[in-house]
Amino acid sequence: MNYFDALCAAMAHLGQRDNVVFLGQGVACAGTTMSATLRDVPMSKRLEMPVAEEMQIGMAIGMSLQGLLPVCIFPRWNFVLRAADQLVNHLDRLPIYSSYRPKVIIRTAVPSKHPFNPGPQHDDDFTAAFRAMFRTVKIAELSDAQDIMPAYQAALERDGSTLLVEYTEGFRNERAKVV
Repeated sequence: MNYFDALCAAMAHLGQRDNVVFLGQGVACAGTTMSATLRDVPMSKRLEMPVAEEMQIGMAIGMSLQGLLPVCIFPRWNFVLRAADQLVNHLDRLPIYSSYRPKVIIRTAVPSKHPFNPGPQHDDDFTAAFRAMFRTVKIAELSDAQDIMPAYQAALERDGSTLLVEYTEGFRNERAKVV
């Protein structure tokens, strides 16, 4: 299975659970590299969000505390920066300073720089920086197609939140053939 198909299969697998909801930009409307990976997820499980990343992760935290399992999608690492306060000081720290145990699955990606370079405000990889900041949120890097399903299954089974880092360079050409 190639990288793109593995992402689609992982999203379909998550989408089969009653309590899972997908939220983010390009979730219900096309527009990001990740949009097409939701092709097998029912529209009833998708919540399109405005460009308000901190609000998005705040909503995901609240949803998780009500028994839902949000899959919070940030198409690029640079968008995750906008949500850093909620991610670090709330999602990551709540289990340390309170009895709350939010569980959120977060998707982000390191974008391809070819054939289109998204520019310096969209092309970063902050995996190492967030790994240094997190105490309870686990980070999984999805370098190869065979990493994808096991990592998303582990995030599903984990008693805590997980941030999964995808690499769009690996499926840029694959997606063009499928979409």
